[in-house]
Amino acid sequence: MNGGDGEDVASTVAGPVAPLEWKFTQVFGELALGEEVQEVDVITSLEFNKSGDHLATGDRGGRVVLFERADRKEHGGNRRDLETVDYSVSRYPEFRYKVEFQSHEPEFDNLRSLEIEEKVSNIQWCQTANGALILLSSNEKTIKLWKVQEKRVKKISNLNIDLSKAEGIVSVTSSSVSSSSEQHFTYGSFLDCPRNCLSDNLFIPPGGIPSLHLPVVKSGETRLIARSKRVYAKAHHYHINSISNNSDGETFISADDLRINLWNLEVNIQSFNIVDLKPVNMEDLTEVITSAVFHPIHCNVLAYSSSRGSIRLIDLRQSALCDSHSKIYEEQLAPGSRTFFTEIIASISDVKFAKDGRYMLSRDFMTLKLWDVNMDSGPVATFKVHEHLRPKLCDLYENECIFDKFACCLSGDGQRAVTGSYSNMFRVFGCASGSAEATTLEANKNPMRRLVMTSARSSRSLCSGFTHAVRLERPGLGSGNSFDSTRKLLHLAWHPSENLIACAAANSLYMYCA
Repeated sequence: MNGGDGEDVASTVAGPVAPLEWKFTQVFGELALGEEVQEVDVITSLEFNKSGDHLATGDRGGRVVLFERADRKEHGGNRRDLETVDYSVSRYPEFRYKVEFQSHEPEFDNLRSLEIEEKVSNIQWCQTANGALILLSSNEKTIKLWKVQEKRVKKISNLNIDLSKAEGIVSVTSSSVSSSSEQHFTYGSFLDCPRNCLSDNLFIPPGGIPSLHLPVVKSGETRLIARSKRVYAKAHHYHINSISNNSDGETFISADDLRINLWNLEVNIQSFNIVDLKPVNMEDLTEVITSAVFHPIHCNVLAYSSSRGSIRLIDLRQSALCDSHSKIYEEQLAPGSRTFFTEIIASISDVKFAKDGRYMLSRDFMTLKLWDVNMDSGPVATFKVHEHLRPKLCDLYENECIFDKFACCLSGDGQRAVTGSYSNMFRVFGCASGSAEATTLEANKNPMRRLVMTSARSSRSLCSGFTHAVRLERPGLGSGNSFDSTRKLLHLAWHPSENLIACAAANSLYMYCA
């Protein structure tokens, strides 16, 4: 099998599939010409829910924005209804803005004299309850459980005054439309009677005003209200790099550089430490945790990646503290191939399970790797993402871009994988046996511009003849002569059941469908 750019790989899922033709569908938050990106608006996380009908994004300003599927609501849910309509239904999924709320605020840790940013670094969807949307969001130290649901807003109605029955009233200056307006009554026969004066402008006759009633509370319009149900705090000394929900619907994990904690969604005052890599002497520290994720089916299995390029699979049934792993997945380097940058670029920034739990996808700085859970000898597929940047590792080290953490994800059917790159590029690879699909797109309204088809023969291909790969004929991602390291596409998500990719470029959310 060809791994995108001619890399030799083994067989993965059977049967090659035809390359997809990607098209731009939507953009949210696109900047106008000459408008500068505000730092607080930069998107730092995004995630589809399990059904794919909702998408959540978090930004550097601590806000969470929810989007909902619009084409199904407008055109009906079942096929029979769609066949009866007399208008054409959009072929591509459409999303629209739903609600926005402030998830985190900037804080200050007095004990450690540290400022805690409000940036939303992780979002995880939970099981819905009574039609309400439930999700977890985290910044560097704190995790919050949010419940978003429709509520009827109650309002206090205006005073019901019948002016025709109000005796002794000479003039009334009031506004019965606004509930906040102040009502002024002037009674000529009581102007000189201070004992009946209740205020400077309001005078009540001896018998009162029969038509004056108490305010009435009425239910108004329906609004989406986001409420923080629980706060999970004070459990991590280092920055939280990932959170993951369990398939049992009751627990989740949170991971920092040295520890992984297990939480119950109903209990926010206590967590259980299940992984602890902190040595007695910190000088003996050789690696840190970079990401952790639960198995999508087995609630007792989880995987976590490290800065040394390894993935450990642990079973919670073995012991309370999982210092020992069930399996470890790491690629052995050839003798004499180590350089100064070897360990830096081997650090895994993200790891994801396939929907069925059979495969794992990991992303390091240079490559994207597909692992079979049953094979710990090495990855079954390796896709080159940043091979054109290998001559520039010194420059990337000096400007610290070599430490950028790119996310990755698999399609719902497990046939394709996607990850981000620089110059707002992202790459889609085919994972099937014999596939050489490698599509490069740019996050804009014309993602396939300047793309040409080229031929590449694998030295150990499982399919006969030539395979085709898509490469970008432009400076930066083909020749390696130049690239824009300030425009980096770090975060993206694949729809759980359709070929729809959402990716974040600065403060803009782009969507592409095939």
